[in-house]
Parts: sequence; structure tokens; C-alpha cells
Amino acid sequence: MAATPASPVPVSPTGLTPRARRFVETEGVWVSRRDLERYRDAWTEHGVPAAEIDRAVAYEARWGGLALPPAPFYESGPRVLGADVPEGSATEGWWIPAGDSRCSTAYGFLLGPGGEFGVHGFRWTPLHASTEGWVESLALAAHARRWARTVTRITGEAVDSVDLKGYVPVPEVQGLTDSWWRSRDSLIALYRGEAVSLDAPQCLEAHVYRGLDRHGLIGGG
Repeated sequence: MAATPASPVPVSPTGLTPRARRFVETEGVWVSRRDLERYRDAWTEHGVPAAEIDRAVAYEARWGGLALPPAPFYESGPRVLGADVPEGSATEGWWIPAGDSRCSTAYGFLLGPGGEFGVHGFRWTPLHASTEGWVESLALAAHARRWARTVTRITGEAVDSVDLKGYVPVPEVQGLTDSWWRSRDSLIALYRGEAVSLDAPQCLEAHVYRGLDRHGLIGGG
């Protein structure tokens, strides 16, 4: 039987910024969380190491069943966060499904061998160093859209010409292939993961949020 939270009102996992906690608790919804322990024996028989099953169980316990608003890229991201049977080998490493896509995509959302949150199309591409980084990125995008005076979308090879002089990276998003950058009055989100994973430079995208005051730049982050 699936384990279900006592209340559909989300209680934010620890370790997030105040901005991300508000985002989870006001914009998120908990749905049924799965009891992955019931699959342990079957997964073990199929060669999945105990440590990888433990990782999947821990992810499900922390994030499983959390539905967040659509992401601004990646075909809106996973519909609901949640783990499934780990995939991989001792040679290549192991990946854990992180949640089903909202629509048909050429890639899936996975947790990497080191806990990275990313996508796998033609190749594995880690977007953020953790699921926390992914959630922080969603929260920052929602906040920036709300407070920016203008939002500019840049696509394709033009993304490589985005001038980051005067900007510093936003650390809480734990950016790897994707990243966020902050200046005195603007935020820039760089979405490179889809282009890298699919070997498709036309999929590069950047969102530039301008006209932000201090609250707009930080927002309790």
C-alpha cells in the first residue's frame, strides 16, 4: 500500500532558502508517496545494489509525491517528484528516475550517481548538484517573474553572447549545466541542459529579468 502524507498541505523539506520554502508550501501540493521498500527484494534480484535502493527510498521519503508548478523550461519539468527502480551498472554508475515528465519528451529526469538532478537524452546531463538546487531554481524563476519589470527570452546560439559582466552566480541553485546569475538590478537564468543532452544547440535558452529591486533580487533567499 502506498504511504500517503497526513495532509496535502506541503511542509517544506529542510535545507532550502526561505524563498524556496515559501514556494513549496504555497505553490506545491503533496499527492500519494510510494512505499518503495515493498520493491526491495525484487530490485535486489534484478541486480540493483542495496545502496542504490537506499538512495531511491531516501529520495522518495524527502521529495516523493511533491507536485510543483510547471518549470519555465524542459517542457515544464516533472509532473510529480518521485523515485523508481534505479538504472545502470557497477561500471557506468547508477541513476534514479526523479519524476515522470508532464508531456512526451526526448529525455527523462534522473538523479545522478552523486545525487545530481538532471536529464538524460542522448547523454546524461546534470543540471543542478542536487534536487534542492532544482527546487531553488523553480522558486527563483517564479519570484523573478513576479517582480521583474521586463522579461526577455533569448534562444539558440544567441545565448552564448549573453554578457555576464557584472553578474555573480546565484549559489543556492547549485548550478552545473544550468545556472542563475545576479547583478545589481537583474537576474539571468541560463538553460543549457536540453541542448547538451540532445546535442541540439538550437535548444539553448536564457531568461533575463530586469528592473528588480533588492526584494526582487533576493526575495528572502
